[in-house]
Amino acid sequence: MRRRIVAAVVAVVAIGLGATDARADRQPTAAPDRPAVETAPQPDLVDLRPAGFERHVDRRPAVGYDLTNPQVVATGLAVPWGLDFLPDGSALVAQRDAGTILRVRPGRPPQQVARIADVVAGGEAGLLGLAVSPTYRRDGWVYAAYTTATDLRVVRFRLAATPIPQVLLSGIPRATFHDGGRIAFGPDGLLYAGVGDAGVPARAQDLTSRNGKILRIRPDGGVPADNPFPGSPVYSYGHRNVQGLAWDRHGRLFATEFGQNTWDEVNRIVPGGNYGWPIVEGVAGDPRFRDPVVVWPPAQASPSGAAFTRGTLYVAALRGTRLWAVPVDHDGTVGVPVAELVGTFGRLRTVAVAPDGALWVTTSNREPRGVPPAADDDRILRFPLTHRQPTP
Repeated sequence: MRRRIVAAVVAVVAIGLGATDARADRQPTAAPDRPAVETAPQPDLVDLRPAGFERHVDRRPAVGYDLTNPQVVATGLAVPWGLDFLPDGSALVAQRDAGTILRVRPGRPPQQVARIADVVAGGEAGLLGLAVSPTYRRDGWVYAAYTTATDLRVVRFRLAATPIPQVLLSGIPRATFHDGGRIAFGPDGLLYAGVGDAGVPARAQDLTSRNGKILRIRPDGGVPADNPFPGSPVYSYGHRNVQGLAWDRHGRLFATEFGQNTWDEVNRIVPGGNYGWPIVEGVAGDPRFRDPVVVWPPAQASPSGAAFTRGTLYVAALRGTRLWAVPVDHDGTVGVPVAELVGTFGRLRTVAVAPDGALWVTTSNREPRGVPPAADDDRILRFPLTHRQPTP
């Protein structure tokens, strides 16, 4: 497969670039050209934006959170994946491999509230994204993305010990890896779903396929009339494996995406945009494709869940074992990413903002990816909102 990789597009600290890739979804390829390595002024502050982006917001993001002393909300979980909040401030959490949904509240033990009977897990597949209806008080709907024995599907249901899912999307090819699975409601009240290429890269450029796409549907599963491709749920394409969806306060959608061997990405999503996979990984410099706004080498990222708050995009990193904080200005200009929690809690899967403003982060250490789990893994951590000023 021909791939155009633009060398020397960013200045990076080459942490682990030569290390063996511990992630099963990265297959060896011929060594690409490597970017020039420069010494960063400090190890946790590296400019990873593509060349040519504005530099006037080169600053650390406003801290806003006390990241030194988290409250442990839950322990002993099994690969918590999707997470969203009920109106009372408690959280629903999906356990990927078990197919179960827990209700989690600080100071109380987790309570199993549902089990999806037809979930079939394995590798990266299983019970993945969760989203609570924006009108939950009125309709009681909870949405989920998961793999069955035959497909990836998006459903909705009302909480019960064994709920009866109402299927909204089905028949999407599934795989052991690259299923995507993150779902979230946008500020427009519509449901967005990141779907991976399921191991067949060509699907990402095929508009008749729903793999390698971000999909946008109505809460009842219908196709919105203003979708970019009439009659199709496809909102953007050319994706390898979208893992995070988050909107800033101006309604701009950002998505995190696993690359293959060279660059992981944050993309700003526009309707109908083509993000290049598998023709390009990282920055293309090609007018046919939308370039990412942030790239990382895989050893520093493998970006999964994402959340926006206080002018900052937070990105949970799996292989990178850190929380990235990416400042975004009011006009959408992206600043210098800052690495937080580096190696402190192992692999981080999901990050979400609670109704009270606290930042919730899940670990993902009880899966075979090279990070020994702690005795109380997997955990959900809560970082309280503060007004502490950033350290110069």
